[in-house]
Amino acid sequence: MERETSDGYVFVVHYTVDAQDDTYNTNAYGSLGFERPEGDLIPFADLTEELVVGWVKDKFGEEKVTEIEDALQAQLDEQRSPTKAAGLPWAG
Repeated sequence: MERETSDGYVFVVHYTVDAQDDTYNTNAYGSLGFERPEGDLIPFADLTEELVVGWVKDKFGEEKVTEIEDALQAQLDEQRSPTKAAGLPWAG
């Protein structure tokens, strides 16, 4: 997270979403900016992972969260059963 040191206001959250099955794994990552909320801030030391993940999900909205989850599942499916390959037929 990126914050202002004067009051702990978090203005950017960097996130990674991991997906895995028994064999394969993949992830998505990015950053989200946040507007300063009205009223009192939660002290930086009191922020929890659950709370901040909630902020990210709320900012994305349910549709975008589902889109990310579906894309990660598609990547796992592609790893499990590839539809594309590279190589040369004469290289061993």
